[in-house]
Amino acid sequence: MTIVSISLNKEMIKELDRLQKTMGFTGRSEIIRAGIRTFVQEEKQKQDMTGKKNALLMVVHADEFDDQVAGIKHDYEDLIKTHLHNKIDGDRCVELFLLDGDARKIEAVTKGFVINKKMDTVKLMAL
Repeated sequence: MTIVSISLNKEMIKELDRLQKTMGFTGRSEIIRAGIRTFVQEEKQKQDMTGKKNALLMVVHADEFDDQVAGIKHDYEDLIKTHLHNKIDGDRCVELFLLDGDARKIEAVTKGFVINKKMDTVKLMAL
């Protein structure tokens, strides 16, 4: 086993400790390993996408950036089968897109949101 050192700010340590208690992890290393496993699995799933796929894309952003979401959305209307938009936390929105089409186009629309620094969270789940 290899040892890897990382630096975390106080807020991240506080959140790790909270998750450790609520989720039942025995230590910080265990929860960090679980996070890395999840990240690796999600990335492998995205990289293995080929051909015709279905996916769910979640985007969280400040309300003021609705126009940016609409711009990306219009570029991929043929891919989007269902779109849900809901306000959360007063000034933030969550957008859910059910996508059906070529895996490369699904990757492209996801990347469009990921590279937009105004999006808080972008999460893709292949179905």
